[in-house]
Amino acid sequence: MKNVRLNNGVMMPAIGFGIFQIPENETERIVNDAIETGYRKFDTAASYFNEEQLGNAIRHSGMKREEFFITTKLWVQDYEYDDALHAFDLSMKKLGLDYLDLYLMHKPYGNYRGYS
Repeated sequence: MKNVRLNNGVMMPAIGFGIFQIPENETERIVNDAIETGYRKFDTAASYFNEEQLGNAIRHSGMKREEFFITTKLWVQDYEYDDALHAFDLSMKKLGLDYLDLYLMHKPYGNYRGYS
């Protein structure tokens, strides 16, 4: 699979597998199928409610963690600093991974919730 180099030098697979709207009870099996197909980049979010199942699939894959590129996202109600720290810790706990490759702000289009 082709990789792209990010501005910080990190290599990221050019094609990834998003797990939005995959039911929790099907996520681990579907991610396992994606891994068998060759996917190594996976995208989830706190608001998808399947971070734990993604982490389980990665850990049970028999592959090294370093072979994957994992992205999750911060949901809008957690944009305040302390909330973001807590949300990140919760996502990491659910994923059960030692590190995250990319953490994004979900819907990063302005201060529509009125934060200052």
